[in-house]
Parts: sequence; C-alpha cells; structure tokens
Amino acid sequence: MRVLVIEDERGLAAAVARGLGEEGFTVDVVHDGADGLWNAVNEPYDAIVLDIMLPGLSGYEVVRRLRAARVWTPVLMLTAKDGEYDEADALDLGADDYLRKPSSYVVLVAHLRALLRRGAPARPAVLATGDLSLDPARRRCHRAGQEVALTAREFALLEFLMRHRGEVVGKTDILTHVWDENFDGDTNIVEVYIGYLRRKIDTPFGRRTIETVRGAGYRLLSAAE
Repeated sequence: MRVLVIEDERGLAAAVARGLGEEGFTVDVVHDGADGLWNAVNEPYDAIVLDIMLPGLSGYEVVRRLRAARVWTPVLMLTAKDGEYDEADALDLGADDYLRKPSSYVVLVAHLRALLRRGAPARPAVLATGDLSLDPARRRCHRAGQEVALTAREFALLEFLMRHRGEVVGKTDILTHVWDENFDGDTNIVEVYIGYLRRKIDTPFGRRTIETVRGAGYRLLSAAE
C-alpha cells in the first residue's frame, strides 16, 4: 500500500516513514502543503497522513482542495493540535480520521489499515443535487447560485434528505434523526417542515425536489428526475 506523509517536522516525518516502511507500506514524504496537494492530486495513493500546521497550505486547506477536486483518497490528520474544534473542522472539511501527536506506530498503523479497509468512496464535504447545494460545515445552503436562509431544524431535515437522496425515508426515520428518538409529539410536524422547505428551496425556483411517496414518506429527487 502506498502512503503519502505530508509533515513539515522532518525528524518526525522520517520516523513515521521508517515505521510505516517496517510495516510494509511504501511511503512518500513531502514537507510542504502545496507540494503535498500536488502529489495527492497527481499521484495514486491508498492513504494520506496529513499534518495541520504546514508551510505553503495548511492541512485544512489541503484536504478541502482535495475533496473539491473530487479526490477521495482516505486522509488521516496527524497533528499536535488537540482542541475539539480543530478535530471537528478537519472532519467537516473531508478528513476521514484524526490522531493527536505523539501517537504510537501501533495505533497509527491500526488507523491506517482501518481506512484502507473502507476504501475511497465518494464522500463530498458539500452535498449537492442539481443546482441545490448544502455545506454542513459552514451551515450554508444555495440554490441556482443564491443563498437560501434555513432554520437549524430545516437545515437538519434537508441534510438528512440529501444524505439519503433517491431513497424513500419515512416519518419515523426523519423524527429519529432530525428531532430525537424519544420525540413524542405530533408526527405531522414532519409534514409541516417539509412544507417549509418546499417554500424555500423549490417554489421560488420553479423546482420540485422533495417528493411525497404516499403511505411511505418522502424522497429527495436527483437532478435527472
């Protein structure tokens, strides 16, 4: 398996490369964010180990640009930053895993092997169908190039529908994931919020994105439909 290590601390990078090499990985090392991005886009890797604090481009920007370029190579962030928001930002921008320095080779290799088992399916940080897009990290929604203001609940409902695009989802599933598994109010609240969404993302743009499937639930239509 071929791994790209993007780490500006040369001693640490060499140690990581040596440790991974002893575990049977083929390792390329780059010390700059811009160079790392070029390698990640233009060379075939099975996984990427990426520091956050880098010269040239930060690790955040590297992973953001990778996903924008539709490069889905699994990314493990390896960093000395230990804030919970740092981890959340990395994952929201498209990283697949996050380890704090110092971390043992045993743990690092275990995380890499877990990433490799998952493969590299498409998992965009920004959800999109046709001219409708939703950015969960930045909490922004756009349709036909225009920003659409959504409440927190409307945003959560649309995100759930977009993550299950093309699937019929019932009221119970929606209530469990968007409200709370212990919600005991009127289930018609789902219909109310579906109506709110339609009036914001469909009606003003002459679209029909959310389909009611009688007796079953709702389905977010793909662009082709």
